[in-house]
Order: sequence, then C-alpha cells, then structure tokens
Amino acid sequence: MHLHVHSEYSLLDGACKIDALAARAAAFDQPAL
Repeated sequence: MHLHVHSEYSLLDGACKIDALAARAAAFDQPAL
C-alpha cells in the first residue's frame, strides 16, 4: 500500500486523477491507496 498520495482533491499539489490512481493500484495488485 502506498502511504502518501495527493489526488485531484488536494488543493495545493494534487495532480493525479482518482481513476488513474485506482487503475495503477490495480495494475500493481495493491488492495488500497
């Protein structure tokens, strides 16, 4: 599990889209973000 991530909902430095994060986690067989 990745312990620190900034999504598009982070006001200051979020750039990752939720759908892309979920797809990448699934590709690496990670059960959670």
